[in-house]
Amino acid sequence: MLNDSNQIAGQPYEGVAETESSLGDFGRKIFKGDKVIWLVFIILCVISLVEIFSATSTIVYRQQNIWGPILRHAMFLVGGVGVILLIHNVPYRYFSLLIFVLLGAIALLILTPFIGVSVNGADRWISFMGFTIQPSEIAKISLMGTIAFLLSKQNGENDGLLFRWMIGLMVVVCGIIAMDNLSTAVLLFGVCYLLMFIGNVKFLRLLKVAGAGIAAILLFFLLLNVTPESWTESGALSRLGTWKNRIANFSTHKELSEEEYYTITDENYQVAHAKIAIANGGVLGVFPGNSTERDFLPQAYSDFIYAIIIEEMGLLGGLFVLLLYVIILIRAGMIARKTEKLFPKYLVLGSALMLSVQAFVNMAVAVNLIPVTGQPLPLVSRGGTSTLITCAYFGLILSADRFGIGKKKEEETGKRETGMDEEENNDRNDLSGMMKESIDRLEDKVEFEIIQV
Repeated sequence: MLNDSNQIAGQPYEGVAETESSLGDFGRKIFKGDKVIWLVFIILCVISLVEIFSATSTIVYRQQNIWGPILRHAMFLVGGVGVILLIHNVPYRYFSLLIFVLLGAIALLILTPFIGVSVNGADRWISFMGFTIQPSEIAKISLMGTIAFLLSKQNGENDGLLFRWMIGLMVVVCGIIAMDNLSTAVLLFGVCYLLMFIGNVKFLRLLKVAGAGIAAILLFFLLLNVTPESWTESGALSRLGTWKNRIANFSTHKELSEEEYYTITDENYQVAHAKIAIANGGVLGVFPGNSTERDFLPQAYSDFIYAIIIEEMGLLGGLFVLLLYVIILIRAGMIARKTEKLFPKYLVLGSALMLSVQAFVNMAVAVNLIPVTGQPLPLVSRGGTSTLITCAYFGLILSADRFGIGKKKEEETGKRETGMDEEENNDRNDLSGMMKESIDRLEDKVEFEIIQV
């Protein structure tokens, strides 16, 4: 009687345990790769949903639809998860095909000024079947992957040829992007340059590139100073005028009087309200949904979302978000260190550098450390193409982790999670080791006999 009651009472618990086990097995089959990267991705998605829902108040007012902006962003995040699940199941060796994607991206970049659509005064998007595509985002990931592939093919004899190919591709792609998006071009070139430094390119060659870069920067500043303002008011040189104003405002704000410094004008409107948002946040913030500066910052949901994060989550929340991108960089370094093949090693480092450096640039703009650049905060800012491409970077990291070093790790994790105790594992390992040793001896013996015959 007691046994029957215990058995009946135990059935629900066994059912729950089986359900939890099946859900765990399903999760392990779907979400493979480094768990820390997955955790950081999920946390950033949650922060993004909360902050985008709060920061899109101006869009909600304009569209008269409270759920429209957040549902659109959630749709892209769900699509981004699908991109990760697709990419992280593809072996890393197939990503050498990114060089063909780069050729297509270059063609789109060339066509954008002619067939593109203007958004916020910039012709950076191409409309296709109701969707807008930003070719520069596609060019960023494909150029990074191409540089990683070329670096992995260095053998001491072809280094010079591959170096010329890498520099040529970087100059062409970044040069085209720079005509309408200078900050993205500088960011992309800088990340690829860092990747070449990591990839053991000869220091003298890198030094020559650095010298040429410094000369190009000096020439750029010279053009800013000598170009008449009438030339930069409209037309092809309009972006030159935009950068001239941004640099001038950033470099002269320390020379202003106290009254001029605290006066909000058209030139310092975004920076001034970003500073107000940061000041309102304090240490703990005003909590999500209570931001006031979201109604004043034109790009509160994109370029200046980090200022809204600090306002609503405080200085501690801002440091936490900064730490998440630092963790991506550190974790990618750990994955790359364990990877034996060069291509996945450079692929992981390039993806992590692209994510973290862009995040640091966005944060530096929000706290007025550098001039306004227009770079979104990866995975957190509102966007379509940028969100999907950011998720593709996560997919590349997870793929390199799985197929570069993750096979053995997944097998060991699977054994631990099936409930085998440590002694049983040791016994089986010893047995497999003895069998392997016996097979090796047998193979040596057979090989010796064959040689003797």
